[in-house]
Amino acid sequence: METPGSQSSLHRANLERVVRAVRLAGSLTQAEIARTTGLSAATVSNIVRELKGRGTVEVTPTSAGGRRARSVSLSGDAGIVIGVDFGHTHLRVAVGNLAHQVLAEESEPLDVDASAAQGFDRAEELVNRLIEATGVDRSKVAGVGLGVPGPIDVESGTLGSTAILPGWAGTRPAEELHRRLGVPAHVDNDANLGALGEMVWGSGRGVKDLAYIKVASGVGAGLVIDGKIYRGPGGTAGEIGHITLDESGPVCRCGNRGCLETFAAAGYVLPLLQPSHGADLTMEDVVRLAREGDPGCRRVIADVGRHIGSGVANLCNLLNPSRVVLSGDLAEAGELVLGPIRESVGRYAIPSAARHLSVLPGALGGRAEVLGALALALSEMGDSTLLDGAVSAAPLAFT
Repeated sequence: METPGSQSSLHRANLERVVRAVRLAGSLTQAEIARTTGLSAATVSNIVRELKGRGTVEVTPTSAGGRRARSVSLSGDAGIVIGVDFGHTHLRVAVGNLAHQVLAEESEPLDVDASAAQGFDRAEELVNRLIEATGVDRSKVAGVGLGVPGPIDVESGTLGSTAILPGWAGTRPAEELHRRLGVPAHVDNDANLGALGEMVWGSGRGVKDLAYIKVASGVGAGLVIDGKIYRGPGGTAGEIGHITLDESGPVCRCGNRGCLETFAAAGYVLPLLQPSHGADLTMEDVVRLAREGDPGCRRVIADVGRHIGSGVANLCNLLNPSRVVLSGDLAEAGELVLGPIRESVGRYAIPSAARHLSVLPGALGGRAEVLGALALALSEMGDSTLLDGAVSAAPLAFT
C-alpha cells in the first residue's frame, strides 16, 4: 500500500499524469508532455522510459520545429474504446484504440420512430460485429461513448424530451448499453460529442475555446471552454437554436416564437424552395444547387447564414470563443454560408470578440459525433487501469 505523500505515491501520481496527457492528446512529444504536465524534462524522460518498458506507451521518432523529437502514444494493444452515435436517421458505430486510431467503423439507416429497445438491439449487434471484425479480445474494451440527439440530465444520465427521438424520453442510454455490453458507458448529446470530435481530430484542433454548431433538423451547439465541454447544471447548455431572433416570428417546436431554429433548420427552410424546386427537395440538394449557381438556393443559404451569424454574435458577446465550427449539410456550402455568418458576426458582435473569432466548416462531416463518442470514452477512462493492466476493471459511470 502506498502512503499518501510518500515518494512512491508521488511517482505513481506522475505516471498517471503522463498517461492522462498522452491519452487525451493521442500523441505528444516529450517536450509537449513536460509543458502539459508541468513535470521537468528529466522526469518525463524517466517516466516515458518506464512506461515503454511496461508496454503502456510506444515511442517513435518524429520532428518538432525542425528538430528531432520522440512522439509518445499509448500502445495500440493497451485497450480499445467504442463510439456509438444515434442520429436523426442513422446509427453509426466506431471502434478505436487508445492511440486515437480508428480500427473499424460502420453506419446504417435507423428509423427515427423505432423504439429505444430496437435501437439498442441494433447498436449491440453492430458493436459486437465490429469488435469481432477487429479481432481484439473483448477484455480489452475500456468503455463506450454514446451520443443521442437530445438533452441529457448530467446527474442521472436520463434522456430528456426530444422531438427527434420522442419514444426515447426518460430512458437512460448509458445504463442500458452498460447492461448489454458489460463495460463502462458514458452518454452525451450529439452536439457536445461533435465538438469533442472536431476538437480532437478536426477543425477545432489547437484551440481551447470553441463552439460547434450543428444545423440539421434542429440547431444546437456544443460549447468547449478552456478545453472542456460545458454542459451547464442541467445538461442543456448550447441550445443556440432557441435564441429568439423575432418575437413575432414562426412558432417553434419549443413553444416560443422566432427562435433561430425557425429560420435555419431544414424543416423551416425547405418549404421556402419546394414550390419552385419540387416537394422532394432536401438540404443536400439545396447545397448542391447553390454551389452550381442556382440563385434561389444561394439566396436562402445566405439568409440562413446571416441568421446563424446573429446567434454566433450572441455567443461571441457572452463567451468570446476563438473558433466556431459549422456542421451539418449546410457546412458543405462553404463560403456561401460562412461568408454571411461572418458578416452578421461583424455587425452584431463586440468588435474585440469578433476580431479573435475564426469561423470554419467541420472537417469530419457526419463522423464528428461518433468520433466524439470515442473521445468521450477515452477522456472518462481511468489511468490507473492502464498502469495496472486491468483495462476492463474501470468504474461504471452514467455521465
